[in-house]
Amino acid sequence: MQMLIEIGQICLGGIVALIELILVIQVGYLALLTCAALFAPTRTNVRVGERAHRFAILVPAHNEEQLIEQTLHSLQRLDYPKSHYAVHVVADNCNDRTAELARRCGAVAHERVDLEKRGKGYALEWLLARLWEGETNVPAGERFDAVVIIDADTDVSGNFLSVLNARLNRGERVVQAYYAVRTPDRSWGAALRFAALAVLHYLRPQGRMVLGGSAGLKGNGMMFAAAVMQAQHWTASLTEDIEFHMNLVLGGERVMFAPDAVVWAEMPDSLANAQGQNVRWERGRLQMLRRYVPTLLRQALKRHSFVLFDAAMEQLIPPTSLLVFLSVFCLAGAAIAGLSVGVVIASVLIVIHFGYVLAGLALVRAPRKVYYTLLYSPVLVLWKVWLLARVLAGLDKQGWARTTRNNEVR
Repeated sequence: MQMLIEIGQICLGGIVALIELILVIQVGYLALLTCAALFAPTRTNVRVGERAHRFAILVPAHNEEQLIEQTLHSLQRLDYPKSHYAVHVVADNCNDRTAELARRCGAVAHERVDLEKRGKGYALEWLLARLWEGETNVPAGERFDAVVIIDADTDVSGNFLSVLNARLNRGERVVQAYYAVRTPDRSWGAALRFAALAVLHYLRPQGRMVLGGSAGLKGNGMMFAAAVMQAQHWTASLTEDIEFHMNLVLGGERVMFAPDAVVWAEMPDSLANAQGQNVRWERGRLQMLRRYVPTLLRQALKRHSFVLFDAAMEQLIPPTSLLVFLSVFCLAGAAIAGLSVGVVIASVLIVIHFGYVLAGLALVRAPRKVYYTLLYSPVLVLWKVWLLARVLAGLDKQGWARTTRNNEVR
């Protein structure tokens, strides 16, 4: 019996050592990004009198009559010349008043019906084709210079286009705004999502700007110079923004980050409402990992490119919840196996996780309530691990589906 216990401890120790080796690389990389983010500039220099570019703002929407007016009113309040931007809403397979309300708010509404090709990616691809066709008969001086993509449940900061315009004048061709959570104090679920996006959508991009990487695309608040968008093909994968970013960096582009241009979007208050969205994200991320990471790593070595290496690392680092879960597992496993070095390593990893999250919250000046709701994080960690296990086991194979809004009944 004693021999079996010793064999079990040896096996457990080997498993812990292997997991810790992987975690040290992944968590160490996050620590590097965290330190770099502390030195990143937080403001864009907007010069008075510089050229005002023309923007086409695209808003993909599926049955968004409850939120579309709020989004469009937010876009109407931008401190940017009204003559230099137009809002185009694609009402995709809608059976409500989305298109009607969009027109009432002054937007150009495009109604699309295609029950076979459903989802944000297909809708954007269709709308872009219509815009390029329409631009052919427009005088060169009146054509739009850049495309901006905004979700239909989003508020934007008043300086949003002014900041993006300044970035265009600096020669930046693709820019990602800070994509945050609207009303994080609405529930503990929204507050935890705010914390997650503080590190994923702010801290990491800021760190990458300092290190010379690419900020990545987050699906909302994205700007593309017209020439870039015309040269690329928007995809309709589960995570079309990630795939588009992979193709951009492989083509030599670098996505820049504008921390002071902000979009706030509604997030599900409950884990039940967030499940479908998270399943889609994780399935899409796994697809991108298999499809692009080997190519990114090969090209990174061939071109000696940090941008490509960093893009691969972003896909290789799993969700923070899983990293925390594995770190705690290693702490317990090392203690049971009697590995004092393993206990120390796991403890350091857990401390780094706390520092990583707290640094993200400090950088975005998170409301005090968000810090309090970190007490609920063990619930989120266990839920996320359960969801990831289901995705890996092939039990959840959901494709694109509209995320349930907080005031709707599932």
